[in-house]
Amino acid sequence: MGIDIKLPIGLMFSILGAVLTIYGYVTKSDPDIYQKSLNININLWTGIIMLIFGLAMILASLLQRKEKEEKQDGE
Repeated sequence: MGIDIKLPIGLMFSILGAVLTIYGYVTKSDPDIYQKSLNININLWTGIIMLIFGLAMILASLLQRKEKEEKQDGE
């Protein structure tokens, strides 16, 4: 089977991570929002982690696609 779900999952995590990162950055000066999370900007940190994971999935998908194309050209 040639189904590769890394690209759509990577895009989804990258978009959601970017949204959370921007929201966390914009609201970083409001301590009332982050009082329940021990004053940790959880939106910013979770967004950054999701963005890194999404970009890693996209990179893995593109590298696999490139490797598959090179293998087909060599035959």
